[in-house]
Amino acid sequence: MKYRTLGKTGIEVSEIVFGAGAVGGLLIRADPATRVEAVRRALDHGVNWIDTAPSYGDGQSEENLGAILKELGATPYLSTKVAVRPPHLADIRGEVQRSMEASLGRLGRDSVDLITLHTSVTEERGGRPGSLSVEDVLGDGGVVDAFERLREQGLTRFFGFTAGGEADSLHRLIESGRFHAAQVFHSLVNPSAGRNLPPGFSGDDYKNLIGAAAEHDVGVFNIRVLAAGAVVGPEAAGRGEATPGISVEEALERMSKVRDVLEGEEGTVVQKAVRFALTNRGISGVLVGFSTLEHIDEAVASVDMGDISPVALGELDALFANF
Repeated sequence: MKYRTLGKTGIEVSEIVFGAGAVGGLLIRADPATRVEAVRRALDHGVNWIDTAPSYGDGQSEENLGAILKELGATPYLSTKVAVRPPHLADIRGEVQRSMEASLGRLGRDSVDLITLHTSVTEERGGRPGSLSVEDVLGDGGVVDAFERLREQGLTRFFGFTAGGEADSLHRLIESGRFHAAQVFHSLVNPSAGRNLPPGFSGDDYKNLIGAAAEHDVGVFNIRVLAAGAVVGPEAAGRGEATPGISVEEALERMSKVRDVLEGEEGTVVQKAVRFALTNRGISGVLVGFSTLEHIDEAVASVDMGDISPVALGELDALFANF
């Protein structure tokens, strides 16, 4: 395993991060013995960060993870999340506090290393369904103030956000200097978080958010690197959106062209997708959801394969310009 610094936290995080969510779903849907083996195997490979959320399996991911870590006697870095919805807006601080205390109870922990906002952010409240405004997050009595209170209580050390919503608003969160990490949508299907693309890009254009994060020393966890399975192919793809603003059908069409460009690169299509992400030095770790034990081995093996070649990257950039 190789490690990168998570922004201004100073933490050396493994390049592969264990995603304990519904995508993959190994810690939710597998039998107990397989769940334990999954975490054991990841830790043995050198994975040192696990990410979960109360919404994953309606608390089951946190509860299972807490039991597994207790059984293994393991203490990796942990992050969980809090979603602030419209009914909570009159008491953001109270909702954040309640969510954190419930998560810690399920995890069997006194604290987590990082708490992440799990709600999209737009300029105006409700700019997208259920979204918070930038002011709801950064203003007096907002989400970050609530996170500060958690830190004062010793319940967390660092703050993050899931980078869904309007790009300009997400850039404002980065530029505020109040966050330590962001979970950023970035893949071979939508690479806009890692580069500037021409106007007219089809899908949410994140306007090189990873570059902005690097400038402000904010760590980046790459999420949806497999675009909900669409990177792998129709047999693995889910339904609806593969990644924000891009349908599964559109993602599969894009990948048919991407595969041709990457044909000469080492590894499976999953490993090529992870290698593509890690080629961007602004990414601290790639957060992968696993559905089998073999998927853990496959993802970890990609770390030693190195960057995508400059020739292939040039061909990809030409392709991305026409997405």
